[in-house]
Amino acid sequence: MITVNKGPLALKFCDLIGLARKNGCKFRFEGTVGGAMPIINLCHENLVGEHIRSIRGIFNGTCNYILSKMDKGQPYEQALKEAQQLGYAETDPTNDVEGYDTAAKVTILANSVFHKNVTVNDVKITGISKITAEAVAQAASHNMVIRLIGEVSETKLEVSPRLIPVGHPLSISGTLNIAQIEADLAGPVTITGRGAGKIETASAILSDLIAILDERRGHA
Repeated sequence: MITVNKGPLALKFCDLIGLARKNGCKFRFEGTVGGAMPIINLCHENLVGEHIRSIRGIFNGTCNYILSKMDKGQPYEQALKEAQQLGYAETDPTNDVEGYDTAAKVTILANSVFHKNVTVNDVKITGISKITAEAVAQAASHNMVIRLIGEVSETKLEVSPRLIPVGHPLSISGTLNIAQIEADLAGPVTITGRGAGKIETASAILSDLIAILDERRGHA
């Protein structure tokens, strides 16, 4: 089974994993976090021999687009309206701008990579709707930008606007997603990619499908 639906996994992850195991079903969900950006399978497969200490990143392109426009002097409402006109934001943008979408993805990472048993209700969430032009300008005066960062570790499960130094990987602009995985041996592993879109989501589904087929051949 392959899914890109975040909601069920953000609320009933362990139940769904248990049900899949009970029925001998392969269950993969790469596309639920970061779209075409290969974070879940990267952690489970390429970094399988490492201890992952934390993952933090930008997991919502809509918020990042808005904040990037605010960096250039646009007020929040104007940047949001532009994001809606371009199709980046929904007519009701609450899920994105209040941090709930990012929180769902952080929950999935916490359960999948850190083997926790949490739901989206366990995430400390602060969105971007109350960020002012003055706050952005103040950050810029210190050579910083404001970005909505999702972070998960053994002790933290949080989504909040953070001050990021200009030039840091997490200061990325536009609609791309980015994640920084802190591992004991590799150190910071940074990946970026398109986090939404039909073709991008399809690529994640295809990677999961090929992985399941390869595993079946290996057991044949």
